[in-house]
Amino acid sequence: MKQFAAHEVATALKGELYGISPDTLLTGGVVTDSREVQPGDVFVARRGETADGLDYAPAAIEAGASLIIAEAVPTVDGEHLPSLHVADATVALGQLARLSVEALRETGELTVIAITGSAGKTTVKDLTGDLLAGHAETVWPPNSYNNEVGVPLTALRASETTRFLVLEMGARSIGNLSYLTSLVRPDIAVELGVGTAHSGVFGSLENTARAKAELVESLVEGGWAVLNADDHRVAAMQEVLAAGVSTLWFSREAEPEREPAVRASGIQAHASGRTSFTLHLPDAEPAPVELALLGEHHVANALAAAAVAHLCGIPARSIVTTLATSGAASRWRMELIDSPSGITVLNDAYNANPDSMRASLKTLAAMGRGDDTTGPRRTFAVLGEMLELGEDSVEAHDSIGRLVVRLNIGRTIVVGEGAKPIFQAANLEGSWGNEAAWVPSIAEARELLQAELQPGDIVLFKSSRDAGLRYLGDEIAGVSGAQ
Repeated sequence: MKQFAAHEVATALKGELYGISPDTLLTGGVVTDSREVQPGDVFVARRGETADGLDYAPAAIEAGASLIIAEAVPTVDGEHLPSLHVADATVALGQLARLSVEALRETGELTVIAITGSAGKTTVKDLTGDLLAGHAETVWPPNSYNNEVGVPLTALRASETTRFLVLEMGARSIGNLSYLTSLVRPDIAVELGVGTAHSGVFGSLENTARAKAELVESLVEGGWAVLNADDHRVAAMQEVLAAGVSTLWFSREAEPEREPAVRASGIQAHASGRTSFTLHLPDAEPAPVELALLGEHHVANALAAAAVAHLCGIPARSIVTTLATSGAASRWRMELIDSPSGITVLNDAYNANPDSMRASLKTLAAMGRGDDTTGPRRTFAVLGEMLELGEDSVEAHDSIGRLVVRLNIGRTIVVGEGAKPIFQAANLEGSWGNEAAWVPSIAEARELLQAELQPGDIVLFKSSRDAGLRYLGDEIAGVSGAQ
């Protein structure tokens, strides 16, 4: 955060100071977890679903916090703790982020990049951060900090020396992205795709597209929209761009209709799970790339990140090198682990929708087929429910069950009542014997795997986060601290 006097923050947040001099300079960071407080930090005491941050205000001050932002005035033995009383702590957090970013824009050369899409946001955020960090100070969020708390917290990590601020922005309803971009307006906005993730929340793909379009509508004058030319709903977003905003397309097509574009040609998936292609950047010679990320679907993600890097002035050679070495930075996203027992685990169970489920299964099938060097390997798919699909849920799970048969996945274990249509569809498609099984719980899935897995096998774990399969994946992989 840019340094401010306490009274400047109070004015911007429309709050009232207690127990602190108005001229006190706030020089630390901003946190919402009292356990993360470092000396000089501002602690925002939000009211959560299970806890009230105000209860932890004394501990935050003891740890060295310089100011508490809260919806009530905390006291100890009748004395006010240094605090700023506000009407809504979460709203205040967002306003503090706006204050800081606007001030940094005035005093430095900060470029704000915002990324959204139904799938791939976290991967593109991590890739973009890696691409930019080698050339200038870059801030990007850990994990999926993409909501009304995570976006401001990330933005508040930027300081006077930060050159690039990379933000992941999620939407669960129309208006979410308008709110987030009202706090931090982007110079570059990336639209990855409009898919069926959260379709049960939005109600339709059209509503999803409308919600996602709010990102590019917010671009500052002179900004850039990085749009997926292969998704017609994203391509249509060019129509809502403000005057003075330019477009850079990205595409898996060898010759996209729209220019300028960052594109791929000669895409090849390998038995290692990695994908190679030729990268075409505007005004640069085509260059071969083999992604460190696993799965052919990451080609589009790599192109989106490369497009941002190109706009930020990163040389083509550096872009190619980073794409070839930057793996999954966030956990449980196509995370490949070779267990001590000789089993290969592909843990992709943080998010799931029909598109990402299909991509993961295709990667598993390619790895199982092997090549002249590795030979074929037995494949297991442990699949849980894809949540928030609404009335399309049964049909979406049914399509996955048919796909596992068509891909010749050796063994499919379906976990949980919500995912049961996968098992039923696999049987209808022609699964026979013990190729497919359904179990009601993770415990029973664990028992099956422990009885059946052998050294050399590859096992994919794929589900929405709340289905919990990522932790079972950690167990099978022998990851320390698995829950």
